[in-house]
Amino acid sequence: MNLPPSVLVIGTIFIDCKGFAWKNYHSFTRNLGNIQFVHGGVGRNVAENLANLDVATYFASSIDATAIGKEVVERLHKSNVNTDGLFESKQLGMGMWLAILDEKGDLAGSISQMPDLTLLQELISSKGKEMIRQSTHVALELDLNFQIAHSVIQLAAEEKKPIYGVPGNLDVILNHRELLDHLDCFICNNFEADLFFELNFTNLTTAQKLESLIQFVDRTGMGSMIVTLGEKGAVYYNPQTKEVGYQPVFPVKLVDSSGAGDAFFSGTVMGLVRGLSLKEAVICGTKVAGWTIESTENTCLDLPLKIKDDEFFIKLK
Repeated sequence: MNLPPSVLVIGTIFIDCKGFAWKNYHSFTRNLGNIQFVHGGVGRNVAENLANLDVATYFASSIDATAIGKEVVERLHKSNVNTDGLFESKQLGMGMWLAILDEKGDLAGSISQMPDLTLLQELISSKGKEMIRQSTHVALELDLNFQIAHSVIQLAAEEKKPIYGVPGNLDVILNHRELLDHLDCFICNNFEADLFFELNFTNLTTAQKLESLIQFVDRTGMGSMIVTLGEKGAVYYNPQTKEVGYQPVFPVKLVDSSGAGDAFFSGTVMGLVRGLSLKEAVICGTKVAGWTIESTENTCLDLPLKIKDDEFFIKLK
């Protein structure tokens, strides 16, 4: 009997401090605007998104044993995320992200303070096998450290659980590209693809992008890959099913583009764990990213309502 899909999300929690410029943003002068503190982190965003997309979600991460850490947990509980895999720490359990958004809502600059990843590493060493065994799929933030990424990928292979990867700051996977070979699906953006493909992927034509994508995936041996292109959509390729194509974006009103990549990853993973084709999963990712872009937060808390009213998602039920 096939079990309903459940995803173990392994990644970080961040608290984002975001500044929104009211008028034209100038990096060397004072800019008036408003400042917000927002729950973030790739892992946290993905876990909340998946749970709001009605996927059973187990989140493994580290968190501060503080009032704001408690607030993060309470919000995850509201979305029905299982937080039994959170490792509490007195300090550096969570990261901080300082971000500046220009007058258009685009990211103009940022600084990250990483959490102490040895906490999550200890959690994976002690409970990783058990957590992976209890889930049907794994979603991994790849740029934690090599030990975590390698251990999780190895454990997922031993337990025969599909694993999907999303990059962070690229420190790990650019130095250990062999990690990509073991992923069932890898999703990155066009600027990251410039580095992985070692060519000016961003400025290629769509046909050239698809050709470069096919060559890269066939060379690495990964299960499938998607490259998001910002407002220009996404390209995707699955060598097993021979699915290859381009997906345009759906019209949206940009409010804040941060969190869009995590949302795309979440929507796509939701589709894949439910057995959709890569093409259909990419449509899911594109829609979830679009709804998130229209939100002031890193995630769209209205996802349950959005998918309930969306024709494409209605057909999936």
